[in-house]
Amino acid sequence: MRALCCVEPGRLELIEIAPPVPPKGWARVAIAHVGICGTDYHIFEGTHPFLAYPRVIGHELSGRVVEPGDSGLAAGDPVVINPYLNCGHCEACLHGTPNCCESLKVLGVHTEGGMTEEIVVPPGNLYRADGLDLTDAAMVEFLAIGAHAVRRSQIEPGQRVLVMGGGPIGLGTAIFARIAGGDVTVLDAADDKVDASRGFGFRAAGLSEVEGDAFKAARRTGFDVVLDATGSLRSMAAAINYVRNGGSLTLVGVTSGDLVWPDGEVHRRELTIRSSRNATDVDFRHVMDSIRNGSVPAKKLATHATDLDHVADRLPGWAKDRSGLIKAIVTI
Repeated sequence: MRALCCVEPGRLELIEIAPPVPPKGWARVAIAHVGICGTDYHIFEGTHPFLAYPRVIGHELSGRVVEPGDSGLAAGDPVVINPYLNCGHCEACLHGTPNCCESLKVLGVHTEGGMTEEIVVPPGNLYRADGLDLTDAAMVEFLAIGAHAVRRSQIEPGQRVLVMGGGPIGLGTAIFARIAGGDVTVLDAADDKVDASRGFGFRAAGLSEVEGDAFKAARRTGFDVVLDATGSLRSMAAAINYVRNGGSLTLVGVTSGDLVWPDGEVHRRELTIRSSRNATDVDFRHVMDSIRNGSVPAKKLATHATDLDHVADRLPGWAKDRSGLIKAIVTI
């Protein structure tokens, strides 16, 4: 069967691989659609720190069950695939946080991914996608990252929320902050991301506008909750400056390097600083329910499309120029 492999940085090939054989109890799924993530672009560019080449990419996945294994599903059922493979017995897993399992493996990163015709997964990694278009279902995983960060931030209705970064993860975070009842502002350095955020109904500002009256009115003495989805050390370090005294900062984006904050400022203002990694079962289900009830404008998020035959030609261009791109969906 066909699969898209990143053979080495800057080189994608459509290859033939053997059909997967599910271990005892695992399910076999025919992939319908795959969302292309920032991680996939980083793999292509050679900037991902935890990857061994060659690698079949793809972890934002929807499909239909072929062999249900112990999943309790039936052949033909539509599903969303949770790409996080956890051990189930480390302290993180035993304490209900399998998203940060001590030996976590992510499909398409640490092990072969889903940009292929079929894949096998543990039965607990499948969610029945009844009532979802399978194109929309391929966006559940990336939206769950923002939903998880919002849940960890404990946003209360009416709180002033700043999302730093208007890329796909930032937009997803902003959408779920709004669903939680937050009064949401998005801040980004790129004009197209500012425009896109406004197109989704958010108050948005570019860096040149932070001294303007509109942003100052939203900021006042600081936001109640700030979530940084930039993956930029400079932005993450500066994020505490936007939090009110007694407020909180959640780091959604990930980057390499060391973050440094002035301890006096953190203590004087009694800031709560937390990280957020991946997502859990409750987040996946919340996202799926929110798409079903119309709270998430999924169709508007899917700005680009291609198929398995052409993705090797299209992805390099998207990696080079992402202006206007929110989410590209590959049809398998």
